[in-house]
Formats: sequence, structure tokens, C-alpha cells
Amino acid sequence: MKKYIFVAFAFTTISLSSFQKKSKFDLQASVARGKEVYNTYCMSCHQDQGEGIDGIYPPIAKSDYLMADKDRSILQVINGATGEMTVNGKIYNLEMIGFNLSAEEVSDVLNYVRNSFGNKGEAVTPDQVKRIKK
Repeated sequence: MKKYIFVAFAFTTISLSSFQKKSKFDLQASVARGKEVYNTYCMSCHQDQGEGIDGIYPPIAKSDYLMADKDRSILQVINGATGEMTVNGKIYNLEMIGFNLSAEEVSDVLNYVRNSFGNKGEAVTPDQVKRIKK
């Protein structure tokens, strides 16, 4: 009888602890959702393949600027950007508007662009976006 009680207790403890664990971030699902956000908010300037418009809108394809600073990218999606920036050796100086997106949408769109168009980057999580927004 004690053996059965111990097994039941162990099973209950393991089951409860698995519910308490935070689920692992799903980068592939975020990238898939981010494509829709990109198509809605970003594609008109950065174009369908992330190539931008030379001299006007910087490329995000194979972009050294995008990949160099994840926190800066989060802030730019939220607040926009003004002033001169050098992307892949070319200078751009046009205002980018910010977008009123949820933390998940910012995470998703950045995961999409950071893992598309020849870019390969680590995940941006909604928690990171919330931390940067503060």
C-alpha cells in the first residue's frame, strides 16, 4: 500500500511541476506570425524581399545594422528612428515611424526579419520587448 501511495505522490508532484515550468519559446511559430506583421507594417518600405529602396529605405536583407543590436531594433520598431544610419556600408537618413504593436507582435516581426532575407539571429522574446519598453 505504501508503494502505491508513494507512486501516486511522485506522479502528482511531477505533474504539478510540469505545469509550473514556463513553456519554451517557439522561434519557428514566432517567425511565421512575424511574416504577417511584416507584410502589414514593414513591406511597403523595406520591400517583399527585405531589399529596401536604395538611398531611401535601408535594406533589412543581410543587414549588418539590424543584426548588430537587438535592443536598438526593438526600440526602433516601437518608437521609430530618425537621423543618419549606415546599413551595409551605405548611409540612410529618413525617418522611420514607430508602431503601436503588442510585445508579441514586436517579438514576432523581429524574429521574422532577423531570421529571413539571409539573416540568422537569436530569438527576441516578448519578455525582452517588455523589458526594453520600460
